[in-house]
Amino acid sequence: MIWNPDVRGALLDFKQLEEAARSMGVQLQSIEVSRADDLARGSSAIIVARAEALIVLSPNPVTFANQGQLVSIAQRHRLPSIYGLHEYVDGGGLMAYGASVRAAYRRAAFFVDRILKGTRPSDLPIEQPTTFELVINAKTAKVLGLTIPRSLLQRADQVIE
Repeated sequence: MIWNPDVRGALLDFKQLEEAARSMGVQLQSIEVSRADDLARGSSAIIVARAEALIVLSPNPVTFANQGQLVSIAQRHRLPSIYGLHEYVDGGGLMAYGASVRAAYRRAAFFVDRILKGTRPSDLPIEQPTTFELVINAKTAKVLGLTIPRSLLQRADQVIE
């Protein structure tokens, strides 16, 4: 699992993922990436540990800026990978599941409109994302020799053929 401890809220995500892995009997290796220099060390750690899968938690500005490198590592080492943003999948990653950035921007427009009409920002509610998306890259699955269950493909918001 690649994550950035400097990102607000990332520690909570890490702890929840660690707990889920423990309950399933899966060994989770934590790779902290908070600077671009950390990517090379992280890549080596993935190889040395003989990782069987890759999880990239979002948001992480460092991994997002270097998403091509991460996707390439996953493909080169034949690692099934899941990301928090669909952009990784557009670039060849296997799958992504996370809050819809498009829906968040649409919702942000609502708040901008309210502020421009005179509502004080402190009077507006804090909201959690309510729209999530699952994106699967079927081409990458074939390259990795994976068969994605039909039930999962049917639930996906987008399947890249």
